[in-house]
Order: sequence, then C-alpha cells, then structure tokens
Amino acid sequence: MYADTETIRKILTQSGDTWAVVGLSNNRSRAAYGVAAVLQRFGKRVVPVHPKAEPVHGEQGYASLADIPFPVDVVDVFVNSDLAGGVADEAKAIGAKAVWFQLGVIDEQAYGRTRAAGLDMVMDRCPAIEIPQLG
Repeated sequence: MYADTETIRKILTQSGDTWAVVGLSNNRSRAAYGVAAVLQRFGKRVVPVHPKAEPVHGEQGYASLADIPFPVDVVDVFVNSDLAGGVADEAKAIGAKAVWFQLGVIDEQAYGRTRAAGLDMVMDRCPAIEIPQLG
C-alpha cells in the first residue's frame, strides 16, 4: 500500500543519485551499513546522517539533514518509527525529492504529510532489495 512499483522505480531511477541515509554509522552490524554499500554499488552517492557525523563508506558524515551543504535527492530513513516523521519533515525542509522509510519504519501520518507536500515516498521497504530487481 505504501510502496507501489511505479514509485519505487521512480525513486531508484529518476529522483537523483544523492541519498542521505539517516541512521548510518560505521557499525557494520547495522542494516544501514550494508544497505548503503548496496546503494553505492548501484551508483548512488551515500551521505551518512548520524549524531556522530563520522565518515562512512568514504563519504563525510553529518549530524543532521540541515547540516548537509549540498542538495540531497532522497532521504533514506533507518530510525525508529516514532522519530521517522520528524525526519520526513526535515527532508521536505531541505528540498529532497523523495523519502524512503526502511523495513519496519512506519508512520502513516508522516506518509500522508510527505505525499501531500509533493514528495515521492515509500514506506516499509528496502532499496537494497528493490534496486537489483530493476534489471
């Protein structure tokens, strides 16, 4: 319901290649670390967003979306569902074109607000699973 094939394809192929990954750190055991690596293999620039602001996968990290000094196309969200709506609102504020809530990240009100604001959005899906299926 929150991840139609057309929107998934549009975000992965047309929305742009700069992806801010909120919750990405150097913790290799976290899903964000592996997903970011897959996105890079498929040509995406991955920008880590985490309070530590540490470099990950060769890219400088930032403490918040607002700290990123260049345009971001897609915001990929790996935070708990209760924090995800605020991240979606920040994505809109920085001019992102799309928001992607990872598997298990669900906030129906944030989904509605984000779509109403004109951004594409996918919820409760993983781009690392979807992108190889594009062919």
